[in-house]
Amino acid sequence: MEAATARLKSRPGKRGGYGRSERRLAAAMLAPALIVIAAVAAYPIGYAFWLSLTEYSLRVPGKWRFAGFDNYSEAFSSPEFWDALTTTFIFSGISVALELVIGLGMALCMHEAFKGRGVLRTVVLVPWAILTVVTAITWRTIFEPGLGLVPVLLDKLSLPGADVVWLGQEPYALAVMIFADVWKTAPFMALLILAGLQVIPDELYDAAKVDGANTWQRFKGITLPLLKPAILVALIFRTLDALRIFDLPYVLTQGANGTTTLSLIAQQELTANRLIGLGSALSVLTFVIVMAVAFIYIRAVGGNIRALAEET
Repeated sequence: MEAATARLKSRPGKRGGYGRSERRLAAAMLAPALIVIAAVAAYPIGYAFWLSLTEYSLRVPGKWRFAGFDNYSEAFSSPEFWDALTTTFIFSGISVALELVIGLGMALCMHEAFKGRGVLRTVVLVPWAILTVVTAITWRTIFEPGLGLVPVLLDKLSLPGADVVWLGQEPYALAVMIFADVWKTAPFMALLILAGLQVIPDELYDAAKVDGANTWQRFKGITLPLLKPAILVALIFRTLDALRIFDLPYVLTQGANGTTTLSLIAQQELTANRLIGLGSALSVLTFVIVMAVAFIYIRAVGGNIRALAEET
């Protein structure tokens, strides 16, 4: 063993050459896929940025001029943009927090060994498999004034809210949108957390039981610390997805009553108002905001994931 170690130390240049060769080989094998991905992703982003620098409208045929950053100035000076930004972050924060709590509970239930566990896992994942548009139509029908399940049920039970137009008033419309999103995507959060639960060794729980630890102590001392990497990854995925939400508010309310998000206001400027330059600027701003949040997440959370992974 010592001789082998000495030989390796005596040839550092050759060993480094092998490392460089492997890196070059890896780069050569990955290059075609990276070029295709860059071409597919870079062209739409670059074209949208170029359009955002122009004054281009479908309302006036042939009208075009280079506007510089005028569209961005107009967006930043618009109260609608800041309202949409606030709504987007409120929606993302509340929905992701609820999905984490509910998803964690669902994952813990699905992880337990009992008869019919496979059926439970299948049923739990059904909402996530349904298209978001179908989910929005379903919950819009459920909250239909006077006819929907929720108003009728509240009226039968003589509870407050029976006369509320849920999708026609603030902040009820936003509450319905959050509820619908949690119902659909909490199973996705549960699926990611369940994957983290599967890799925790049962021997740790057996040893904790021998030491006299109760259920809460085992969850606090074993499950939660070892589950943090999976939870952090799930939070990253869901937060970035929630910041880009479009189809749910579009189908539920068309952005009315305090439910306009960043993606929705960009779509409205592009299609309804036919202001290609301003709509493209709003799209680019949405992209930049999502990328900034992703960068902050990776910088703040990525190191914690690596540290936790090394500890485990």
